[in-house]
Amino acid sequence: MTTLLSLQGLTKAYPGVVANNNVSFDIEEGQIHALLGENGAGKSTLVKMIYGLVRPDSGHMMLAGQPYQPHEPREARAAGVAMVFQHFSLFDALTVAENITLGMENAPPRRELSKRIRDVSTAYELPLDPDAIIGDLSVGERQRVEIIRCLLQEPKLLIMDEPTSVLTPQEVEILFKTLNRLAGEGTAILYISHKLEEIRTLCHHATILRQGEVVGECDPTQQTARKLAEIMVGQTLATPQRKTHSPGDTVLEITGLSAKSENPFGTDLKNINLAVKAGEIMGIGGVAGNGQDEFLLALSGETLVEKTMIRVDGVDAGDLTPNERRELGLLTAPEERLGHAAAPNMSLVENALMTGNVRQKLSSNGFIKWGAARKFADRIIKEFDVRTPTARNSAKSLSGGNLQKFVIGREVLQNPRALVVNQPTWGVDAAAAAAIRQALMDLSAEGAAVIIISQDLDELLEVSDRLAILHVGNLSEPRATTELTMEQIGLMMGGMEAQHVSA
Repeated sequence: MTTLLSLQGLTKAYPGVVANNNVSFDIEEGQIHALLGENGAGKSTLVKMIYGLVRPDSGHMMLAGQPYQPHEPREARAAGVAMVFQHFSLFDALTVAENITLGMENAPPRRELSKRIRDVSTAYELPLDPDAIIGDLSVGERQRVEIIRCLLQEPKLLIMDEPTSVLTPQEVEILFKTLNRLAGEGTAILYISHKLEEIRTLCHHATILRQGEVVGECDPTQQTARKLAEIMVGQTLATPQRKTHSPGDTVLEITGLSAKSENPFGTDLKNINLAVKAGEIMGIGGVAGNGQDEFLLALSGETLVEKTMIRVDGVDAGDLTPNERRELGLLTAPEERLGHAAAPNMSLVENALMTGNVRQKLSSNGFIKWGAARKFADRIIKEFDVRTPTARNSAKSLSGGNLQKFVIGREVLQNPRALVVNQPTWGVDAAAAAAIRQALMDLSAEGAAVIIISQDLDELLEVSDRLAILHVGNLSEPRATTELTMEQIGLMMGGMEAQHVSA
């Protein structure tokens, strides 16, 4: 095989932290190359240097045998490097063709571009209508837009960051077929994912980072997922253990929950009925954009509904504010870490205070008990292994995985009667994910009712007692996870009723 991209001694440091230290490895033409590492290992900084978003402090790169050091993404794209980001950069109110035009330096006339979009999307079995409005597309279709935008550039190297986190199993199969075809045509793919079984299935080679340095390279097909995870974290990985217990009485009861989305491209909730018992974990699956955010907002109190639609331990709560619900013991942790679950510029102490004030009694007569707030933040940091110098650090200074551990720990340590979490381990490395899942299972074993909203089906099958699927704002009848296969769940996520996909 011929080397396409060679990284030689790349180093990048920020105040107080070395993000990448002397990173060297090669990516071959036609190779699907995995980049692995726990949160904060330096993966994001590295791909930003490759894509021209960050300049290295030292070291250099070679692309197709020529010196390569892009000053901005436009230069990277011109050299043949394309990237599909974890968070899509699309405008909901514009069409597919209009969004693709915005990402091109010299866009052809609209009619010609529309034809090229149809031709390329058909050739790679990723059908797209150039005239479709982005806001009307599913998350899987939106990802197709990003991929087709890259393929129109005829890239030599395609970087993909967590590409399957929002896809059904059937959509993952289609994506993998496309990536294998691209690799067969000579395109190199740098693939970043925390889903290690996917890495083993798809990738030809893996480079593993830990604390900004390369600690190993391997053929992932010859390793177990556990072994890959242990190389990433540098220690034996603990497997979450469920404690044997029996569910108790119903804690959280949802009856006829209907609510209009405040987002013009959101999803209205339609007559949702659900009862979750003490000691039970209820999994809620579904492709992103099918009402998950609206469901959590209705349960948190950010969206008010009729008071009888939500009951906590028999008390009507649908018209209560978030703090009033917290007093009853209904706590929530939203998907968006920075900006919703945590205020980026505030310290961890202040972020602990914001949701812990009521149940932890962190204020009195209008005065904040800063000493108690600091102790609460320190306890979260200690018990959930949050990697940060002090609780005075801002939320935005933490890696995604460490901030997620802080957010989940903040709610778990308040001893909720019911806890609803959306995407608890999204974008989190294997060790942090295992710790979060264990904390949620322990909370359930202690008698809390837990709802986990997730697009990670492996996670839902591992920790949930029962599973229901959200599809266009409708919730399917919950079923025991032991009764369902991955294929059945994928079909339900696509809109098929549970009775139609029974074994």
